Amino acid sequence: QVQLVESGGGKVQAGGSLRLSCAASGRTGSSYAMGWFRQGPGKEREFVAAISWSGGSTYYADFVKGRFIISRDNAKNTMFLQMNSLKPEDTAVYYCAASLKYYGPLDRYDYWGQGTQVTVSS
Repeated sequence: QVQLVESGGGKVQAGGSLRLSCAASGRTGSSYAMGWFRQGPGKEREFVAAISWSGGSTYYADFVKGRFIISRDNAKNTMFLQMNSLKPEDTAVYYCAASLKYYGPLDRYDYWGQGTQVTVSS
């Protein structure tokens, strides 16, 4: 089992930046791919970004390319999402996820965090 806890959410004005963190605990010795998803008000959960175990491969949704950067520090069992040039439409609850078997944009991850709220005002 892996437990995931997100942090770093908050309120920011359009054009601002936030850095989300996802701390993993439990069976962190295994090679997990990880990802970020989000769910805006009245919307379905959608993929944001994913990163392979080594960090050598990353995958982004088109709507965040050039604005968000996913990274991880395996020594600290932590994944990050640097969000720049934020827009009101980025307002959502952001979730981190992890999987031993899957890496990609689908919600096939085995473990999920509780989410952190990001609110972007215009």
